[in-house]
Amino acid sequence: MAILRGTFIVGGWTMVSRVLGFLRDIVIAAAIGTGPVADAWAVAFRFPNLFRRLFGEGAFNAAFVPLYARKMEGEGVPAAQQFAQAILSALLPVLLLVSAAAMIFMPWIMQAYAPGFVDDPARYDIAVDYTTIAFPYLLFMSLVALYAGVLNTHGKFGAAAAAQSILNVVLIAASLIVWYAIDPPPGDPAWGYGLAWGVAFAGAAQFLFLAWSLSRRGLSLRLQRPRLTGDVKQTFRLAVPGIIAGGVSQISIFVMTVIASLQDGAPAVLYYADRIYQFPLGIVGVAMGVVLLPTLARHIRGAREDLARHWQNRGVELSMLLTLPASVALMTVSLPIAIALFERGAFDRASSEMVAMVLFIFAFGLPAFILNKVMMPAYFAREDTVTPMRYAVITLVFDIAVSTALFFQFGAPGIAAGTSLAAWANFALLTRTLVKRGHFTLDERARQRLPRILAASVAMGAVTYGLWLALQPWFDQSNAMALAGVAIICGGGLFAYGIAAFAFGATSLGDLKTQLSRST
Repeated sequence: MAILRGTFIVGGWTMVSRVLGFLRDIVIAAAIGTGPVADAWAVAFRFPNLFRRLFGEGAFNAAFVPLYARKMEGEGVPAAQQFAQAILSALLPVLLLVSAAAMIFMPWIMQAYAPGFVDDPARYDIAVDYTTIAFPYLLFMSLVALYAGVLNTHGKFGAAAAAQSILNVVLIAASLIVWYAIDPPPGDPAWGYGLAWGVAFAGAAQFLFLAWSLSRRGLSLRLQRPRLTGDVKQTFRLAVPGIIAGGVSQISIFVMTVIASLQDGAPAVLYYADRIYQFPLGIVGVAMGVVLLPTLARHIRGAREDLARHWQNRGVELSMLLTLPASVALMTVSLPIAIALFERGAFDRASSEMVAMVLFIFAFGLPAFILNKVMMPAYFAREDTVTPMRYAVITLVFDIAVSTALFFQFGAPGIAAGTSLAAWANFALLTRTLVKRGHFTLDERARQRLPRILAASVAMGAVTYGLWLALQPWFDQSNAMALAGVAIICGGGLFAYGIAAFAFGATSLGDLKTQLSRST
Protein backbone atom coordinates (compact mmCIF):
# COMPACT_ATOMS: atom_id res chain seq x y z
CA MET A 1 0.00 0.00 0.00
CA ALA A 2 1.27 3.51 -0.80
CA ILE A 3 2.57 5.29 2.28
CA LEU A 4 0.46 8.38 1.65
CA ARG A 5 -2.68 6.32 1.09
CA GLY A 6 -2.01 4.29 4.23
CA THR A 7 -1.38 7.46 6.20
CA PHE A 8 -4.58 9.00 4.85
CA ILE A 9 -6.59 5.92 5.84
CA VAL A 10 -5.23 5.87 9.38
CA GLY A 11 -5.18 9.65 9.63
CA GLY A 12 -8.69 9.97 8.21
CA TRP A 13 -10.18 7.59 10.74
CA THR A 14 -8.10 9.25 13.45
CA MET A 15 -9.54 12.60 12.38
CA VAL A 16 -13.05 11.18 12.78
CA SER A 17 -12.07 9.96 16.24
CA ARG A 18 -10.53 13.33 17.17
CA VAL A 19 -13.60 15.25 15.99
CA LEU A 20 -15.77 12.95 18.09
CA GLY A 21 -13.25 13.46 20.89
CA PHE A 22 -13.71 17.21 20.69
CA LEU A 23 -17.47 16.75 20.83
CA ARG A 24 -16.93 14.52 23.83
CA ASP A 25 -14.72 17.08 25.56
CA ILE A 26 -17.14 19.91 24.80
CA VAL A 27 -19.82 17.91 26.63
CA ILE A 28 -17.44 17.02 29.48
CA ALA A 29 -16.15 20.60 29.84
CA ALA A 30 -19.69 21.92 30.14
CA ALA A 31 -20.56 19.26 32.70
CA ILE A 32 -17.50 19.36 34.99
CA GLY A 33 -15.48 22.49 34.07
CA THR A 34 -12.03 22.70 35.70
CA GLY A 35 -12.92 21.97 39.33
CA PRO A 36 -12.23 18.98 41.64
CA VAL A 37 -14.33 16.51 39.62
CA ALA A 38 -12.57 17.58 36.42
CA ASP A 39 -9.16 17.05 38.06
CA ALA A 40 -10.21 13.60 39.29
CA TRP A 41 -11.58 12.67 35.86
CA ALA A 42 -8.43 13.90 34.07
CA VAL A 43 -6.27 11.72 36.32
CA ALA A 44 -8.59 8.71 36.04
CA PHE A 45 -8.81 8.90 32.25
CA ARG A 46 -5.07 9.30 31.78
CA PHE A 47 -4.13 6.39 34.02
CA PRO A 48 -5.54 3.49 31.95
CA ASN A 49 -4.64 5.41 28.77
CA LEU A 50 -1.04 5.64 29.94
CA PHE A 51 -0.73 1.91 30.56
CA ARG A 52 -2.67 1.09 27.41
CA ARG A 53 -0.20 3.08 25.30
CA LEU A 54 2.82 1.71 27.13
CA PHE A 55 1.89 -1.98 27.41
CA GLY A 56 -0.32 -2.04 24.35
CA GLU A 57 0.67 0.30 21.55
CA GLY A 58 4.25 1.00 22.61
CA ALA A 59 5.29 -2.55 23.43
CA PHE A 60 3.56 -4.25 20.52
CA ASN A 61 4.47 -1.70 17.89
CA ALA A 62 8.09 -2.06 19.00
CA ALA A 63 8.28 -5.82 19.53
CA PHE A 64 5.43 -7.74 17.94
CA VAL A 65 5.14 -6.15 14.47
CA PRO A 66 8.80 -6.70 13.34
CA LEU A 67 8.76 -10.31 14.56
CA TYR A 68 5.37 -10.96 12.98
CA ALA A 69 6.64 -9.42 9.72
CA ARG A 70 9.74 -11.63 9.83
CA LYS A 71 7.57 -14.73 10.29
CA MET A 72 5.28 -13.71 7.47
CA GLU A 73 8.13 -12.88 5.07
CA GLY A 74 10.20 -15.97 5.90
CA GLU A 75 7.73 -18.73 6.80
CA GLY A 76 4.36 -17.59 5.46
CA VAL A 77 1.05 -16.44 6.89
CA PRO A 78 0.14 -19.69 8.78
CA ALA A 79 3.40 -19.56 10.78
CA ALA A 80 2.85 -15.87 11.52
CA GLN A 81 -0.71 -16.59 12.66
CA GLN A 82 0.51 -19.35 14.99
CA PHE A 83 3.05 -16.91 16.44
CA ALA A 84 0.30 -14.34 17.09
CA GLN A 85 -1.81 -16.98 18.86
CA ALA A 86 1.12 -17.90 21.10
CA ILE A 87 1.60 -14.23 22.03
CA LEU A 88 -2.12 -13.81 22.75
CA SER A 89 -2.19 -16.87 25.02
CA ALA A 90 0.89 -15.71 26.96
CA LEU A 91 -0.23 -12.08 27.19
CA LEU A 92 -3.77 -12.55 28.49
CA PRO A 93 -2.84 -13.98 31.94
CA VAL A 94 -0.35 -11.15 32.45
CA LEU A 95 -2.97 -8.54 31.62
CA LEU A 96 -5.53 -10.12 33.96
CA LEU A 97 -3.01 -10.18 36.81
CA VAL A 98 -1.86 -6.56 36.26
CA SER A 99 -5.43 -5.28 35.99
CA ALA A 100 -6.62 -7.11 39.12
CA ALA A 101 -3.62 -5.94 41.16
CA ALA A 102 -4.00 -2.32 40.03
CA MET A 103 -7.71 -2.25 40.88
CA ILE A 104 -7.11 -3.75 44.33
CA PHE A 105 -4.24 -1.43 45.23
CA MET A 106 -5.59 1.69 43.53
CA PRO A 107 -5.91 3.71 46.81
CA TRP A 108 -2.17 3.35 47.37
CA ILE A 109 -1.27 3.76 43.68
CA MET A 110 -3.20 7.05 43.59
CA GLN A 111 -1.04 8.44 46.41
CA ALA A 112 1.98 8.11 44.10
CA TYR A 113 0.17 9.01 40.87
CA ALA A 114 -1.51 12.19 42.16
CA PRO A 115 0.15 13.16 45.46
CA GLY A 116 -1.51 16.56 45.39
CA PHE A 117 -4.89 14.84 45.88
CA VAL A 118 -3.97 13.22 49.22
CA ASP A 119 -4.80 16.31 51.28
CA ASP A 120 -8.07 16.82 49.41
CA PRO A 121 -10.37 13.87 50.24
CA ALA A 122 -13.04 15.01 47.77
CA ARG A 123 -10.68 14.78 44.81
CA TYR A 124 -8.75 11.77 46.10
CA ASP A 125 -11.72 9.49 46.80
CA ILE A 126 -13.49 10.04 43.51
CA ALA A 127 -10.20 9.79 41.59
CA VAL A 128 -9.66 6.34 43.14
CA ASP A 129 -13.22 5.30 42.27
CA TYR A 130 -13.08 6.61 38.70
CA THR A 131 -9.71 5.00 37.96
CA THR A 132 -10.69 1.64 39.45
CA ILE A 133 -13.87 1.49 37.37
CA ALA A 134 -12.09 2.51 34.15
CA PHE A 135 -8.99 0.32 34.55
CA PRO A 136 -10.27 -2.78 32.65
CA TYR A 137 -9.83 -0.60 29.56
CA LEU A 138 -6.13 -1.51 29.80
CA LEU A 139 -6.82 -5.21 29.36
CA PHE A 140 -9.05 -4.81 26.33
CA MET A 141 -6.91 -2.20 24.61
CA SER A 142 -3.73 -4.23 24.95
CA LEU A 143 -5.52 -7.06 23.13
CA VAL A 144 -6.71 -4.53 20.56
CA ALA A 145 -3.07 -3.52 19.99
CA LEU A 146 -2.16 -7.15 19.24
CA TYR A 147 -5.04 -7.59 16.79
CA ALA A 148 -4.26 -4.23 15.17
CA GLY A 149 -0.61 -5.24 14.74
CA VAL A 150 -1.67 -8.30 12.76
CA LEU A 151 -4.02 -6.30 10.54
CA ASN A 152 -1.51 -3.50 9.96
CA THR A 153 1.28 -5.89 8.96
CA HIS A 154 -1.05 -7.28 6.30
CA GLY A 155 -1.61 -3.71 5.06
CA LYS A 156 -5.15 -3.54 6.46
CA PHE A 157 -5.08 -0.25 8.36
CA GLY A 158 -8.74 0.78 8.25
CA ALA A 159 -10.33 -1.42 10.93
CA ALA A 160 -7.84 -0.65 13.69
CA ALA A 161 -7.99 3.07 12.90
CA ALA A 162 -11.81 3.04 12.85
CA ALA A 163 -11.94 1.34 16.26
CA GLN A 164 -10.58 4.51 17.89
CA SER A 165 -13.92 6.26 17.40
CA ILE A 166 -15.79 3.76 19.56
CA LEU A 167 -14.41 5.24 22.79
CA ASN A 168 -15.65 8.73 22.00
CA VAL A 169 -19.07 7.54 20.83
CA VAL A 170 -19.52 5.55 24.04
CA LEU A 171 -18.41 8.45 26.29
CA ILE A 172 -20.79 10.86 24.56
CA ALA A 173 -23.55 8.28 25.02
CA ALA A 174 -22.58 7.84 28.70
CA SER A 175 -22.81 11.62 29.26
CA LEU A 176 -26.26 11.70 27.66
CA ILE A 177 -27.40 8.77 29.80
CA VAL A 178 -26.27 10.53 32.99
CA TRP A 179 -28.00 13.71 31.83
CA TYR A 180 -31.30 12.04 31.04
CA ALA A 181 -31.32 9.54 33.92
CA ILE A 182 -29.94 11.70 36.76
CA ASP A 183 -29.55 15.29 35.47
CA PRO A 184 -26.92 16.24 38.08
CA PRO A 185 -25.74 19.86 38.40
CA PRO A 186 -22.46 20.95 36.72
CA GLY A 187 -19.43 19.64 38.59
CA ASP A 188 -21.33 16.79 40.31
CA PRO A 189 -19.32 13.54 40.81
CA ALA A 190 -22.11 11.56 39.09
CA TRP A 191 -20.80 12.78 35.74
CA GLY A 192 -17.41 11.18 36.42
CA TYR A 193 -18.91 7.86 37.48
CA GLY A 194 -20.89 7.65 34.25
CA LEU A 195 -17.80 8.46 32.19
CA ALA A 196 -15.64 5.91 34.04
CA TRP A 197 -18.14 3.11 33.33
CA GLY A 198 -18.22 4.29 29.73
CA VAL A 199 -14.44 3.89 29.42
CA ALA A 200 -14.60 0.27 30.62
CA PHE A 201 -17.46 -0.58 28.29
CA ALA A 202 -15.74 1.11 25.33
CA GLY A 203 -12.64 -1.04 25.76
CA ALA A 204 -14.72 -4.22 25.48
CA ALA A 205 -16.54 -2.85 22.43
CA GLN A 206 -13.28 -1.98 20.64
CA PHE A 207 -11.84 -5.42 21.27
CA LEU A 208 -14.94 -7.18 19.94
CA PHE A 209 -14.88 -4.99 16.82
CA LEU A 210 -11.22 -5.83 16.08
CA ALA A 211 -11.76 -9.54 16.73
CA TRP A 212 -14.66 -9.48 14.25
CA SER A 213 -12.58 -7.55 11.69
CA LEU A 214 -9.75 -10.06 11.96
CA SER A 215 -12.06 -13.05 11.57
CA ARG A 216 -13.57 -11.53 8.40
CA ARG A 217 -10.13 -11.80 6.80
CA GLY A 218 -9.62 -15.42 7.88
CA LEU A 219 -7.06 -14.48 10.53
CA SER A 220 -8.88 -15.47 13.72
CA LEU A 221 -6.63 -15.90 16.77
CA ARG A 222 -7.45 -18.78 19.11
CA LEU A 223 -6.40 -19.17 22.72
CA GLN A 224 -4.13 -22.09 23.52
CA ARG A 225 -2.19 -23.29 26.53
CA PRO A 226 0.33 -20.53 27.41
CA ARG A 227 3.88 -21.58 26.53
CA LEU A 228 7.09 -19.57 26.79
CA THR A 229 8.54 -20.47 23.40
CA GLY A 230 11.64 -18.78 22.04
CA ASP A 231 9.53 -16.42 19.95
CA VAL A 232 7.37 -15.47 22.92
CA LYS A 233 10.42 -14.79 25.07
CA GLN A 234 11.96 -12.69 22.31
CA THR A 235 8.76 -10.64 22.01
CA PHE A 236 8.61 -9.91 25.72
CA ARG A 237 12.37 -9.24 25.78
CA LEU A 238 11.93 -6.59 23.10
CA ALA A 239 8.70 -5.34 24.66
CA VAL A 240 10.24 -4.33 27.98
CA PRO A 241 12.48 -1.58 26.55
CA GLY A 242 9.82 -0.94 23.91
CA ILE A 243 7.38 -0.01 26.66
CA ILE A 244 9.65 2.87 27.57
CA ALA A 245 10.93 3.74 24.10
CA GLY A 246 7.53 3.70 22.44
CA GLY A 247 5.83 5.49 25.30
CA VAL A 248 8.15 8.35 26.23
CA SER A 249 5.46 10.92 25.48
CA GLN A 250 3.01 8.97 27.64
CA ILE A 251 5.52 8.79 30.48
CA SER A 252 5.86 12.55 30.11
CA ILE A 253 2.08 12.87 30.47
CA PHE A 254 2.29 10.77 33.63
CA VAL A 255 4.99 13.08 34.99
CA MET A 256 2.91 16.12 34.06
CA THR A 257 -0.09 14.72 35.93
CA VAL A 258 1.89 13.99 39.09
CA ILE A 259 3.44 17.48 39.16
CA ALA A 260 0.26 19.27 38.11
CA SER A 261 -1.75 17.66 40.91
CA LEU A 262 0.11 20.01 43.28
CA GLN A 263 -1.83 23.00 41.89
CA ASP A 264 -5.62 23.28 41.78
CA GLY A 265 -6.95 23.32 38.23
CA ALA A 266 -3.61 22.46 36.57
CA PRO A 267 -4.47 18.81 35.73
CA ALA A 268 -7.67 19.89 33.98
CA VAL A 269 -5.94 22.72 32.06
CA LEU A 270 -3.25 20.33 30.82
CA TYR A 271 -5.92 17.78 29.91
CA TYR A 272 -7.89 20.21 27.73
CA ALA A 273 -4.74 21.56 26.03
CA ASP A 274 -3.51 18.01 25.49
CA ARG A 275 -6.81 17.11 23.82
CA ILE A 276 -6.32 19.88 21.23
CA TYR A 277 -2.72 19.22 20.28
CA GLN A 278 -3.37 15.47 20.24
CA PHE A 279 -5.57 16.16 17.21
CA PRO A 280 -2.69 16.71 14.73
CA LEU A 281 -0.43 14.38 16.69
CA GLY A 282 -2.92 11.55 16.32
CA ILE A 283 -3.78 12.25 12.70
CA VAL A 284 -0.19 12.60 11.50
CA GLY A 285 2.19 11.19 14.12
CA VAL A 286 0.33 8.05 15.09
CA ALA A 287 -0.67 7.40 11.47
CA MET A 288 2.93 7.72 10.26
CA GLY A 289 4.18 5.40 12.99
CA VAL A 290 1.50 2.81 12.25
CA VAL A 291 2.22 2.81 8.51
CA LEU A 292 6.02 3.15 8.64
CA LEU A 293 6.77 0.33 11.09
CA PRO A 294 5.45 -2.59 9.00
CA THR A 295 6.73 -0.91 5.83
CA LEU A 296 10.29 -0.59 7.15
CA ALA A 297 10.16 -4.03 8.78
CA ARG A 298 9.21 -5.73 5.51
CA HIS A 299 12.00 -3.97 3.55
CA ILE A 300 14.64 -4.61 6.20
CA ARG A 301 13.63 -8.28 6.53
CA GLY A 302 13.95 -8.50 2.73
CA ALA A 303 17.45 -6.88 2.75
CA ARG A 304 16.13 -3.77 0.95
CA GLU A 305 17.84 -1.07 3.05
CA ASP A 306 17.74 1.46 0.20
CA LEU A 307 13.95 1.28 0.10
CA ALA A 308 13.76 1.53 3.88
CA ARG A 309 15.78 4.77 3.81
CA HIS A 310 13.72 6.11 0.90
CA TRP A 311 10.39 5.59 2.66
CA GLN A 312 11.68 7.02 5.90
CA ASN A 313 12.68 10.19 4.03
CA ARG A 314 9.21 10.35 2.54
CA GLY A 315 7.84 9.87 6.05
CA VAL A 316 9.80 12.87 7.33
CA GLU A 317 8.77 14.97 4.34
CA LEU A 318 5.09 14.03 4.51
CA SER A 319 4.87 14.39 8.29
CA MET A 320 6.29 17.92 8.15
CA LEU A 321 4.07 18.85 5.19
CA LEU A 322 1.10 18.08 7.43
CA THR A 323 2.53 19.06 10.83
CA LEU A 324 4.32 22.39 10.46
CA PRO A 325 1.16 24.26 9.38
CA ALA A 326 -0.73 22.69 12.29
CA SER A 327 1.98 23.80 14.71
CA VAL A 328 1.99 27.37 13.37
CA ALA A 329 -1.81 27.50 13.46
CA LEU A 330 -1.92 26.36 17.10
CA MET A 331 0.61 29.05 17.98
CA THR A 332 -1.25 31.88 16.24
CA VAL A 333 -4.86 31.05 17.15
CA SER A 334 -4.68 28.99 20.36
CA LEU A 335 -7.04 31.33 22.23
CA PRO A 336 -9.95 31.35 19.75
CA ILE A 337 -9.69 27.56 19.49
CA ALA A 338 -9.95 27.19 23.28
CA ILE A 339 -12.85 29.65 23.46
CA ALA A 340 -14.83 27.99 20.67
CA LEU A 341 -14.33 24.43 21.87
CA PHE A 342 -14.65 24.69 25.62
CA GLU A 343 -15.95 28.07 26.83
CA ARG A 344 -19.44 27.23 28.03
CA GLY A 345 -21.08 26.12 31.27
CA ALA A 346 -18.49 25.84 34.05
CA PHE A 347 -15.62 26.73 31.66
CA ASP A 348 -14.97 30.53 31.69
CA ARG A 349 -12.68 32.97 29.82
CA ALA A 350 -9.91 32.67 32.41
CA SER A 351 -9.88 28.90 31.80
CA SER A 352 -9.70 29.51 28.02
CA GLU A 353 -6.72 31.85 28.42
CA MET A 354 -4.82 29.35 30.56
CA VAL A 355 -5.52 26.49 28.14
CA ALA A 356 -4.45 28.71 25.22
CA MET A 357 -1.15 29.54 26.90
CA VAL A 358 -0.36 25.87 27.51
CA LEU A 359 -1.46 24.98 23.97
CA PHE A 360 0.87 27.61 22.47
CA ILE A 361 3.83 25.97 24.21
CA PHE A 362 2.77 22.45 23.24
CA ALA A 363 2.57 23.64 19.62
CA PHE A 364 6.29 24.42 19.71
CA GLY A 365 7.01 20.79 20.54
CA LEU A 366 4.46 19.28 18.13
CA PRO A 367 6.89 18.75 15.20
CA ALA A 368 9.30 16.98 17.55
CA PHE A 369 6.57 14.71 18.94
CA ILE A 370 5.66 13.66 15.39
CA LEU A 371 9.25 13.33 14.14
CA ASN A 372 9.92 10.97 17.04
CA LYS A 373 7.05 8.81 15.74
CA VAL A 374 8.78 8.78 12.35
CA MET A 375 12.27 8.01 13.67
CA MET A 376 11.52 5.27 16.20
CA PRO A 377 10.19 2.74 13.64
CA ALA A 378 13.68 2.71 12.09
CA TYR A 379 14.95 1.22 15.36
CA PHE A 380 11.98 -1.04 16.06
CA ALA A 381 12.02 -2.49 12.53
CA ARG A 382 15.64 -3.56 13.14
CA GLU A 383 14.57 -5.14 16.47
CA ASP A 384 16.52 -2.53 18.43
CA THR A 385 14.37 -1.30 21.29
CA VAL A 386 17.27 -0.73 23.71
CA THR A 387 18.69 2.40 22.06
CA PRO A 388 15.37 4.27 21.99
CA MET A 389 14.81 3.15 25.59
CA ARG A 390 18.13 4.70 26.68
CA TYR A 391 17.28 7.96 24.99
CA ALA A 392 13.78 7.90 26.44
CA VAL A 393 15.21 7.61 29.96
CA ILE A 394 17.64 10.48 29.32
CA THR A 395 14.92 12.78 27.98
CA LEU A 396 12.51 11.72 30.71
CA VAL A 397 14.99 12.81 33.38
CA PHE A 398 15.46 16.05 31.46
CA ASP A 399 11.67 16.48 31.26
CA ILE A 400 11.17 15.93 34.98
CA ALA A 401 13.94 18.36 35.92
CA VAL A 402 12.87 21.16 33.58
CA SER A 403 9.11 20.71 34.10
CA THR A 404 9.46 20.70 37.88
CA ALA A 405 11.67 23.79 37.90
CA LEU A 406 9.41 25.72 35.55
CA PHE A 407 6.18 24.56 37.21
CA PHE A 408 7.04 26.28 40.48
CA GLN A 409 7.75 29.47 38.52
CA PHE A 410 4.98 29.46 35.91
CA GLY A 411 2.50 26.70 36.82
CA ALA A 412 0.97 24.52 34.06
CA PRO A 413 2.75 26.40 31.18
CA GLY A 414 6.07 25.41 32.76
CA ILE A 415 5.17 21.73 32.49
CA ALA A 416 4.27 22.17 28.82
CA ALA A 417 7.62 23.89 28.17
CA GLY A 418 9.59 21.09 29.81
CA THR A 419 7.73 18.43 27.83
CA SER A 420 8.22 20.23 24.50
CA LEU A 421 11.95 20.74 25.09
CA ALA A 422 12.31 17.08 26.06
CA ALA A 423 10.62 16.02 22.80
CA TRP A 424 13.17 18.00 20.77
CA ALA A 425 16.03 16.51 22.79
CA ASN A 426 14.73 12.99 22.13
CA PHE A 427 14.46 13.68 18.41
CA ALA A 428 18.05 14.98 18.30
CA LEU A 429 19.37 11.83 19.99
CA LEU A 430 17.39 9.44 17.80
CA THR A 431 18.36 11.17 14.57
CA ARG A 432 22.05 11.52 15.42
CA THR A 433 22.41 7.80 16.09
CA LEU A 434 20.54 6.76 12.93
CA VAL A 435 22.83 9.01 10.87
CA LYS A 436 25.97 7.62 12.56
CA ARG A 437 24.85 4.05 11.82
CA GLY A 438 24.13 4.85 8.19
CA HIS A 439 20.43 4.09 8.58
CA PHE A 440 19.18 7.57 7.77
CA THR A 441 20.29 10.60 5.77
CA LEU A 442 18.10 13.36 4.40
CA ASP A 443 18.03 12.87 0.65
CA GLU A 444 18.19 15.74 -1.84
CA ARG A 445 14.44 15.97 -2.25
CA ALA A 446 13.81 16.25 1.50
CA ARG A 447 16.54 18.88 1.91
CA GLN A 448 14.88 21.00 -0.76
CA ARG A 449 11.31 20.51 0.40
CA LEU A 450 11.57 21.07 4.17
CA PRO A 451 12.54 24.79 4.06
CA ARG A 452 9.75 25.38 1.53
CA ILE A 453 7.24 23.67 3.80
CA LEU A 454 8.34 25.93 6.66
CA ALA A 455 7.98 29.05 4.49
CA ALA A 456 4.48 28.02 3.40
CA SER A 457 3.51 27.40 7.03
CA VAL A 458 4.71 30.84 8.14
CA ALA A 459 2.72 32.44 5.32
CA MET A 460 -0.36 30.54 6.44
CA GLY A 461 0.26 31.68 10.04
CA ALA A 462 0.12 35.31 8.96
CA VAL A 463 -3.27 34.67 7.35
CA THR A 464 -4.75 32.85 10.37
CA TYR A 465 -3.56 35.55 12.78
CA GLY A 466 -5.01 38.28 10.57
CA LEU A 467 -8.35 36.47 10.44
CA TRP A 468 -8.34 36.14 14.26
CA LEU A 469 -7.80 39.88 14.66
CA ALA A 470 -10.61 40.63 12.21
CA LEU A 471 -13.09 38.18 13.79
CA GLN A 472 -12.18 38.72 17.46
CA PRO A 473 -15.54 40.40 18.34
CA TRP A 474 -17.38 37.21 17.29
CA PHE A 475 -15.80 35.31 20.18
CA ASP A 476 -17.49 37.57 22.75
CA GLN A 477 -21.00 37.02 21.40
CA SER A 478 -22.14 33.37 21.43
CA ASN A 479 -20.90 29.80 21.13
CA ALA A 480 -22.29 29.57 17.60
CA MET A 481 -20.45 32.72 16.53
CA ALA A 482 -17.22 31.48 18.10
CA LEU A 483 -17.46 28.13 16.32
CA ALA A 484 -18.21 29.92 13.04
CA GLY A 485 -15.18 32.15 13.62
CA VAL A 486 -12.87 29.17 14.18
CA ALA A 487 -14.28 27.47 11.09
CA ILE A 488 -13.52 30.58 8.97
CA ILE A 489 -10.02 30.91 10.45
CA CYS A 490 -9.20 27.24 9.88
CA GLY A 491 -10.72 27.20 6.41
CA GLY A 492 -8.90 30.38 5.40
CA GLY A 493 -5.64 29.05 6.80
CA LEU A 494 -6.02 25.73 4.97
CA PHE A 495 -6.72 27.52 1.69
CA ALA A 496 -3.75 29.85 2.20
CA TYR A 497 -1.44 26.94 3.02
CA GLY A 498 -2.50 25.03 -0.07
CA ILE A 499 -1.72 28.00 -2.31
CA ALA A 500 1.58 28.72 -0.53
CA ALA A 501 2.68 25.07 -0.58
CA PHE A 502 2.26 24.82 -4.36
CA ALA A 503 3.63 28.33 -4.98
CA PHE A 504 6.78 27.73 -2.90
CA GLY A 505 7.33 24.23 -4.30
CA ALA A 506 6.72 22.46 -0.98
CA THR A 507 4.82 19.79 -2.92
CA SER A 508 3.12 19.26 -6.26
CA LEU A 509 0.06 17.48 -7.61
CA GLY A 510 2.31 14.98 -9.37
CA ASP A 511 4.12 14.10 -6.14
CA LEU A 512 0.85 13.66 -4.26
CA LYS A 513 -0.56 11.40 -6.99
CA THR A 514 2.62 9.32 -6.96
CA GLN A 515 2.57 8.96 -3.19
CA LEU A 516 -1.10 7.92 -3.32
CA SER A 517 -0.56 5.24 -5.96
CA ARG A 518 2.99 3.97 -5.48
CA SER A 519 3.28 0.81 -3.43
CA THR A 520 5.63 0.67 -0.44
